[in-house]
Amino acid sequence: MEPKCAPCKEKEKRLEGVSAAFQRIFLATYPTLFILLSACGMTAAQEVKPNIILMLADDLGIGDIGCYGNNTMKTPNIDQLAKEGVRLTQHIAAASLCTPSRAAFLTGRYPIRSGMASSNAYRALQWNAGSGGLPVNETTFAKILHQQGYATGLVGKWHQGVNCDSVNDHCHHPLNHGFDYFYGMPFTLLNNCQDNKPPELDAAFQAKLWFYTQLISLAVLTVLTGKITGLVSITWKAAICFALFGFLYFASWYSSYGFVKYWNCILMRNHDITEQPMKLERTTALLLKEAISFIHSNKHGPFLLFVSFLHVHTPLFTTERFLGRSRHGLYGDNIEEMDWLVGQILDAVDSEGLRNNTFIYFASDHGGQLEAQEGTIQLGGWNGIYKGGKGMGGWEGGIRVPGIFRWPGMLPANSIVDEPTSLMDIYPTVAHLAGGTIPQDRIIDGKNQIALLLGAAQHSEHEFMFHYCGVYLHAVRWYQKETGALWKVHYMTPTFEPEGAGACYTKGLCGCAGEMVTNYNPPLLFDLLHDPSEANPLSPTAEPLFNTIVSHIEKAVVEHRKTVAPVPEQLNVDNTVWKPWLQPCCGTFPFCWCDDESSSDPIIV
Repeated sequence: MEPKCAPCKEKEKRLEGVSAAFQRIFLATYPTLFILLSACGMTAAQEVKPNIILMLADDLGIGDIGCYGNNTMKTPNIDQLAKEGVRLTQHIAAASLCTPSRAAFLTGRYPIRSGMASSNAYRALQWNAGSGGLPVNETTFAKILHQQGYATGLVGKWHQGVNCDSVNDHCHHPLNHGFDYFYGMPFTLLNNCQDNKPPELDAAFQAKLWFYTQLISLAVLTVLTGKITGLVSITWKAAICFALFGFLYFASWYSSYGFVKYWNCILMRNHDITEQPMKLERTTALLLKEAISFIHSNKHGPFLLFVSFLHVHTPLFTTERFLGRSRHGLYGDNIEEMDWLVGQILDAVDSEGLRNNTFIYFASDHGGQLEAQEGTIQLGGWNGIYKGGKGMGGWEGGIRVPGIFRWPGMLPANSIVDEPTSLMDIYPTVAHLAGGTIPQDRIIDGKNQIALLLGAAQHSEHEFMFHYCGVYLHAVRWYQKETGALWKVHYMTPTFEPEGAGACYTKGLCGCAGEMVTNYNPPLLFDLLHDPSEANPLSPTAEPLFNTIVSHIEKAVVEHRKTVAPVPEQLNVDNTVWKPWLQPCCGTFPFCWCDDESSSDPIIV
């Protein structure tokens, strides 16, 4: 054990006779002293365990919020949150797509370390009835806080898997990852969840399934006919297994047309399905009611509440109260409704007298989707001055997201942090606030940023950030703290279609490798400090330090790759394909249906 510093010993003696209540007031008055006490391991600092509320939007662009420069969208509650706290300008997601980004957020680790990065075209979980998901050996921040006596709850979207081997094992379920309570959607919103929207599963996927289904059906028919006529030497057990295999493919194809709504669009309370399929017209009210109820039930604290919004993912279902209110159509209406939800949650905190003892965070899992359109109407977000968006591995528009913190009396109000930070930083930061210890048997890529937020540290601990698209490293940024320079190289970028469009409109979502990307040797180099829009790549002739910068980053890549151990891939074809024996169902399979929410009294939205 390291010896305590002399000033800390003296402060500890002076605080010994002070009551716990007075210590909280004393520490809240002097944030820097809080850091000093905590660094010296004093129990007084650990007694200050704030409630923690983490709010994560889905597909929200950094340019969609007023406090990030949007003067045509009304987001008064999020803007007020920024005025009362700290706003980050270089807050970076570990991936530009839902499943891997959220896995990194929950674990503080790049998705490739946990197997939550994909080597195929489907880089997010596709079904509730897949077998992939956040591995059971990963330790989430919820697990750490639960061990520290926190009540831990998740309300909203999960999208980290449900089952592994059987319909009830729930190995990937939130309650198996440190949450005491879960109410929400184990999957993610799809157009299929709403009757009047075109199916979101792409036509190419459906066509492939139909082609293979025809081939396998023909093979099954041939085998069964041969068995019956005696022309094929095979046991009945093998023939039946082969027939069941054919049924799996047929069901997968058919489900892409008819059953997606019933099999993917469901609500759960803990381990029980409460709505199958979801009734979107009341989902917003139900989720808000659950979030406020959790705050009220655990007001004596400490508690962790992760509010994982379904907003603003397509199909952008918006309650009637907010329809037509914005200047940006349905997408703007959905954002303004989400802002109202943020306000309702903040009001609940204030009404319970928890304002000064609650650490609040708001962010988005990644940037807005540029390809989300309906005719000429834009249904995806605006990423401000930043190039690219959702699904694009390295461009800033897909990974630079809003990041806002509030903790009255502790964090300085109306302040801005221009240092590079990551969504993965939440993991060690909240673990520190709860008095917990992060795992020592694995690499944690997030950094504890509490000193940076308090203003007690001048620079972020991040030097290099690695930007993946699936398992492929697309880009790397290097922050030179001594000079303030911020460099970024791109080894590959998505090939936009149509060419020059700035997005992959033709293909629906940009790819990560092969013909879907353009490779660069030497890599593209940008000076993000002076060119945050990544509009003007530097050349070896225009930038005298070009080769030195690229060489230094490449050395960091080599060292980084040494730390990435091979693990089972959770998003491979076998883990993402629909498996009927894993399908959550509250009725008689395949006719799954239930409605346990009809008698509830949700908040009126």
